[in-house]
Amino acid sequence: MYGLRMLGSWILALFLAAMFLLIANEILFPDAPEENVVFPTLVAYSGMSLWEPTGRFIIGIAHPVAALLVFIPWTRRLGAIFAIVLSGGALAAHALWLGTELPVTLDSPAGETDNGILFYLAISLFVASIALLFIHPRKHRH
Repeated sequence: MYGLRMLGSWILALFLAAMFLLIANEILFPDAPEENVVFPTLVAYSGMSLWEPTGRFIIGIAHPVAALLVFIPWTRRLGAIFAIVLSGGALAAHALWLGTELPVTLDSPAGETDNGILFYLAISLFVASIALLFIHPRKHRH
């Protein structure tokens, strides 16, 4: 049973680490400024100008930290908790301000959205983080 839990833990950890690194890359280094629609949309709907650029940088740096914490086995539980908070924050932002669908670009015509891809990604990261917290085995006892 220990071996299966460790295998499941590694699979979830690798998934979460890869996704958090990809998200951090998109947040911190977008291909074009108009492609990063999340934080300008947060500013527009929440009325808090702190989201762009300060919030974007803080959240962008938090993602690689979470990736590192879930990748290292002895910090994996702490990383799972941090990942739950991070993805839970994304879900809260969707629930409070963003909704389930975001425009593809800031200049996209009305109705052209991402079809909820970022919302579903946040849900999957949240669920995977909770699963990692429970699946990662405690210290092996002989």
